[in-house]
Amino acid sequence: MSQIACPYCYHRIDSNRLWFQCTGRGAAGRPGCTPVVDEARVAETGFNEPVRRVFAPPYGIKNRKAACPQCYAISGIRACSCCHTTLSANFGGSNSPLIAMVGAKGTGKTVYLTVLANALRSTLRRRFSASVQISGDGRGGVGSPLLWLETNVKQLFTHHELAAATAPTLSGRRDPLVFEWRQERTVAGFISRYRTSFLSFYDTAGEDLSSQQSAHDQAYIGAADALILLLDPFMLPQARERIHLPTSAILSDEGTIDVVSRLTEQLRASHSVNPVKKIQIPVAVAFAKIDAFFDLLGDDHPLVRSTSPLHGAYDEADGEMVHEQVRSLLHEWSADDIDIHMSYNYSHFRYFAVSALGHQPDYDTATIRDGVYPHRVEDPLVWLLSQFNVVARQG
Repeated sequence: MSQIACPYCYHRIDSNRLWFQCTGRGAAGRPGCTPVVDEARVAETGFNEPVRRVFAPPYGIKNRKAACPQCYAISGIRACSCCHTTLSANFGGSNSPLIAMVGAKGTGKTVYLTVLANALRSTLRRRFSASVQISGDGRGGVGSPLLWLETNVKQLFTHHELAAATAPTLSGRRDPLVFEWRQERTVAGFISRYRTSFLSFYDTAGEDLSSQQSAHDQAYIGAADALILLLDPFMLPQARERIHLPTSAILSDEGTIDVVSRLTEQLRASHSVNPVKKIQIPVAVAFAKIDAFFDLLGDDHPLVRSTSPLHGAYDEADGEMVHEQVRSLLHEWSADDIDIHMSYNYSHFRYFAVSALGHQPDYDTATIRDGVYPHRVEDPLVWLLSQFNVVARQG
């Protein structure tokens, strides 16, 4: 059995026995199935609009098409066996890491995810010569991930306004933003093959990690193959004391180490990690809003300098350099408890310093005065993709 995480409900499913969705056309002489509310989809995802029926494939048969048992229409539309959400025809054909993005209240997750998703559809796809598109069943309405992204992109890049705080989830459910990443690979130097990976991101509310219980309610954290952990350096007292911030920029007084510790507890429980061992999934620890420290660090500091990213690969040497620079700052800012915690609990993690806007917004009015100029927002994702061999590594 080949187990892979569904990017919509987070459950592990057998990629060799995906279910099918009826086309609704009906075989000759039979009426087609009419859309109805799918209770399994409601329970797993919260989506309660009428959809065409979903059915299991015939036992022992791995065909890419099957007949609906009710109207006998032949369908090749695949669906998750658990939540019944329709899946791309390319799903299950290659490694598809489920990447969760988490962080405490006020870290700027919505802004970061908006800028990262916009980069995926523009600069990142060109850098890696990939075809990148939002994946889903095309449903519209208020809950549409595509509408969410387009609305937030327009708000940030056109209207220069910050997004409102994300509301807490209900029973851990939230529509994910799922991207289909497809690349050409050369085998034996001349044979072309195509590999498709599905990247699934979730815009979590900071309150969802405000207690151990709420963290446990987030099922996707336990299902994740990798994590982007977004942290706010404004929450580090000795870092905050070195810069001038308005009161409106401080959105939480919760200790960063408390957030990290609760996440660790959830991962240990959900992945059944032995107390004497470390968590194995890769974790990209990204410190957001690093632009606020640019003047303090100076133009020549490695975290401030702009670099030309490698075309088609992750720059391992550059990534290691950034990791060590951030680690040094943590110790300088008396936040070495974070570094010690990560070192003692995670076998594979890396630090990043990012800025979704490139400069500080006006926190009092929630506006962006001088446009959006992202700084290294894609680095955590590219590193994680390199860990699953979706993209190459150099250096």
